[in-house]
Amino acid sequence: MATVTDTTSTRATDLMATMNAKKPGSTDSVSADTDKFMTLLVTQLQNQDPLNPMDNAQMTSQLAQLQTVTGVNKLNTTLESLKSSYQSSEAMQATNLIGHGVLVAGSGVTLASGKAVLGVELGSDADNLKVVISDAKGNDVETMDLGAQKAGVLPLAWNGVPDPTKLDSSGKPIALADGNYTFKVVATRGGANLTDAKGLSFDSVASVTTNSTDGVKVNLSGKGTLTLADIKEVL
Repeated sequence: MATVTDTTSTRATDLMATMNAKKPGSTDSVSADTDKFMTLLVTQLQNQDPLNPMDNAQMTSQLAQLQTVTGVNKLNTTLESLKSSYQSSEAMQATNLIGHGVLVAGSGVTLASGKAVLGVELGSDADNLKVVISDAKGNDVETMDLGAQKAGVLPLAWNGVPDPTKLDSSGKPIALADGNYTFKVVATRGGANLTDAKGLSFDSVASVTTNSTDGVKVNLSGKGTLTLADIKEVL
């Protein structure tokens, strides 16, 4: 009596064994994925129905899928390598900023010994640009009229002397007291206010931190932790 073999069950078992085969390593590589795919394809060919074999279109489709998976895996590996190299380069560049003054988004300015630094960032050209400085009580103490300015970052120095023509008893210009002040940017073009004009405050880079999750961060003395993209200009 002839013995009948359940070929359908055998094919299913072979395919499952191929898909769930244990690997010596815990992480799949591009080569390992390719080997698994090819093994699966060969297993399919070996166990296909002789009366209904895989046609050329199916074979081509399987091979195209193999190429796609291999290409994507290689691309991911390359991108991870580039990301790692970029982070290392960015970290090295950031360490060079330690001890340097920078301009970041803000509206505060500190006058010390008659000297202060602030800035303006213009998203578009302005016909007229003014910086209005106020004291702690909100009183306007000085207006810097800067006229027409091109788009970009404009660093500014402030000496705390609102009117050089006003002198004290010793003949020196009357200066404002050292301390913290605020300022606002008023930029217009064609008589209309520009909404892309922003104030920039001065700060200094104290240290740099880096990790795989957050990337490179700079720690400023006053503003705290920011990204490199937050720095508008290095002074």
